[in-house]
Amino acid sequence: MTDFVELDVRPILKAGGEPFSQIMQAVQGLAPGQGLRLLATFKPTPLLNLMRSRGFGHEAHELGGGDWQVDFTPAGNAAAAPAATAAPATAAGDDAWPAPAREIDNRQLDPPEPMVRTLAALEELAPGQVLAALLCREPVFLFQELQKRGHSWRGAFEDAGKTTYRVLIRVGTPPGAAA
Repeated sequence: MTDFVELDVRPILKAGGEPFSQIMQAVQGLAPGQGLRLLATFKPTPLLNLMRSRGFGHEAHELGGGDWQVDFTPAGNAAAAPAATAAPATAAGDDAWPAPAREIDNRQLDPPEPMVRTLAALEELAPGQVLAALLCREPVFLFQELQKRGHSWRGAFEDAGKTTYRVLIRVGTPPGAAA
């Protein structure tokens, strides 16, 4: 039987906040074999995929009133994996990238608007061009979308307080598209 650490992010979500950093902090604090019981105001589908990539299975149950309980259990002997980094998802290598063709500042927008606005801006660029975007947090869910669309990226926090995340995205060719 798995021992679960419970994290209730419903108050954060109801206040309009983004609980991703608290969730990842809880995951990093898990002991080997321990699971995470997450309580949220919606079924956190993107988080399910991210946790699967970190070696966790899940069981999701609707509690009623729109609230959900998701139990994340380490698969096999897997312990909590380290946090994902903003490494390029496609073969970007360390080659020189061109200067950004466009820059956008998404720091004052509420989720999911920064991701929507970034993806829309990428649609306007040609393959090989670079978009620079400023965000108020590491865009983990955006990275999944960029990978699906065949784009490369590089990113990091610009300041020690981790309040501004700068990501460079090089437009690629979507998987399966004619080159």
